[in-house]
Amino acid sequence: MTTSASDVEQVAAELGQAHPSDILTQALARHSPAITISFSGAEDVVLIDMASRLGEPFRIFTLDTGRLHPETLEFLETVRKHYEIEIEAFFPQPDPVQQLVRERGLFSFYDDGHQECCGMRKVEPLRRALADGVDAYVTGQRKDQSPGTRAEIPVVQLDPGFSVNPERPLVKWNPLANWSSAQVWQYILEQRVPYNPLHDRGFKSIGCAPCTRPTNPGEHERAGRWWWEEATKRECGLHMINLDD
Repeated sequence: MTTSASDVEQVAAELGQAHPSDILTQALARHSPAITISFSGAEDVVLIDMASRLGEPFRIFTLDTGRLHPETLEFLETVRKHYEIEIEAFFPQPDPVQQLVRERGLFSFYDDGHQECCGMRKVEPLRRALADGVDAYVTGQRKDQSPGTRAEIPVVQLDPGFSVNPERPLVKWNPLANWSSAQVWQYILEQRVPYNPLHDRGFKSIGCAPCTRPTNPGEHERAGRWWWEEATKRECGLHMINLDD
């Protein structure tokens, strides 16, 4: 697949209404084995389940921030064993995290925003995850996850912010962009896909433990993420292209 903006936009238009499995099929056909799936939540394991049925090689990575719920860590291990796959874990660099905690404590983000902490614990590890032999990656983003920041995401796009080679931008696939939460959970239940047990305790969107809470009936799923901040700023930096757009 060429990586000019016009070519990627054409593919996005052609696949805009396709089933996620068909979009994922195209992603693997165009990039395998130099393609990796970002894995953390319910949407991502749906993608792993779909990809495992397609027969093409792919990689999987996860970002262990050091602040994840114990249930999330157990879930990662459950998925690894269930699909008999390798999951590449990337951790934050210790020195900047240690300096931040020493100078401002463990919960400074409640006072001055989450961006600095997320930059150390998520964004920098993501750069390393995407730097080694990766031409494209797959995310579980959906338009209905965050009307303020994700309403316009296409099924495939260029992600120059995380590209190692400016002349060959990284391709970012979002096969579930047009699916609703209900469709994701229908797939999980019908296909008996493993899911994080925190979902059974009211957690709809799950991130780091200090920055995630259960949502109340009727609340949007992202209401449980960084709830002390303004809604349009609730991106950790992994998908900052959404804000740029």
